Amino acid sequence: MTSPALPPLPDSLSALRIDGARLWNSLMRLARIGATEKGGVCRLALTDLDRQGRDLVVEWAREIGCTVRVDAIGNIFMRRAGRRGDLPSVMTGSHIDTQPTGGKFDGNYGVLAGLEVLRTLHDRGIATEAPLEVVVWTNEEGSRFVPVMMGSGVYVGAFTLEHALSQRDAEGIRVGDALAAIGYAGDAMQPPRARAYFEAHIEQGPILEARRAVIGSVTGALGQRWYNVTITGMEAHAGPTPMDLRQDALLAGAEVIRLVNRIALEHGTDSRGTVGWIENYPNSRNVIPGTVRLSADLRAADDATLSSMDRALRQGCAALAGTMRVDVEQVVYFPPQPFDPALVDAVREGARDLGQQALDIVSGAGHDAVYMAGAAPAAMIFVPCKDGISHNEIEDARPEHLEAGCNVLLRAMLRAAGIPGD
Repeated sequence: MTSPALPPLPDSLSALRIDGARLWNSLMRLARIGATEKGGVCRLALTDLDRQGRDLVVEWAREIGCTVRVDAIGNIFMRRAGRRGDLPSVMTGSHIDTQPTGGKFDGNYGVLAGLEVLRTLHDRGIATEAPLEVVVWTNEEGSRFVPVMMGSGVYVGAFTLEHALSQRDAEGIRVGDALAAIGYAGDAMQPPRARAYFEAHIEQGPILEARRAVIGSVTGALGQRWYNVTITGMEAHAGPTPMDLRQDALLAGAEVIRLVNRIALEHGTDSRGTVGWIENYPNSRNVIPGTVRLSADLRAADDATLSSMDRALRQGCAALAGTMRVDVEQVVYFPPQPFDPALVDAVREGARDLGQQALDIVSGAGHDAVYMAGAAPAAMIFVPCKDGISHNEIEDARPEHLEAGCNVLLRAMLRAAGIPGD
């Protein structure tokens, strides 16, 4: 879905800025809930720590007069009324669940940047035509329950509420039961109705920092294909079996790893290829491996490139088979998702208003904005993170960069929502 170009802000709001210190203090306060010894955060989805984090954010929203609604998958919608309640809202948000060894900013920044926008408008008594909403999406990380990006996925209809509620964690606890236990099993789902959706996020990669850019105008998200590759050879004694008579599954697995890497390198700078998991059987020092299972993760900016990478993987694995069997099973497919050109332009212009040159960038990771882009015009704002590190307890970001990204978000949301009398 696309939107027309957004009108400029009135001159009377050109100097409007958020409170950077308040944003930083809110991030640090939320980070105490589930704080780890190494300075990170462990706040898994739908645990009591998640409840505490949700309660705190909801309390802050209610302090500035927001109404709060929770839907049946536990997504929290914190709404600031507009002059025209009949208009779809301008939405922003992210998630506050973390990885087991997560950081203070992944997801949390997007939620609290949105809240800071609402706080700033509340402080100044600034009204908007359309309502504004900040959303906390349920189980974005997928660390405790799968699928990932569960809340936004159910919201846009990527999978059913019933499917999501029935998923279980490693201890057998259902999503539906966990939601009820923390008090966030809410009302029935409502169809998506958004005028625009923005998501502010740390980049989770090294590009902005390497280019010395403060704002990333995210033009879209890479498509993803994930695979399970199983190689079946033959276990045999490592001593008596000659090299030319072996069916070494691990040796073939090493070739698959090289293949995945080569495919990504041959398909352009926005392509990615990763083998992140491997299982070797029987995993004994003096036994030639008979079975190897490994993951393959291919990503690209357009579907034609991603399809070409898929063919290259399958053809390469078929060529490796020889006397062994190589099975390739695709288990995940996310098509590439471009973001709305008008909203991306609003991010660029917001950066220029702050004296910054936004760097166009493609998101290599999945975000709730990827699902939302299928239901409403959407865009993302990236800010740097130290050394490009995320999903790690040492994840870090500079306060002034977080403040700049939030100021861009403020300007973009105001332009999308409209100012009465403008």
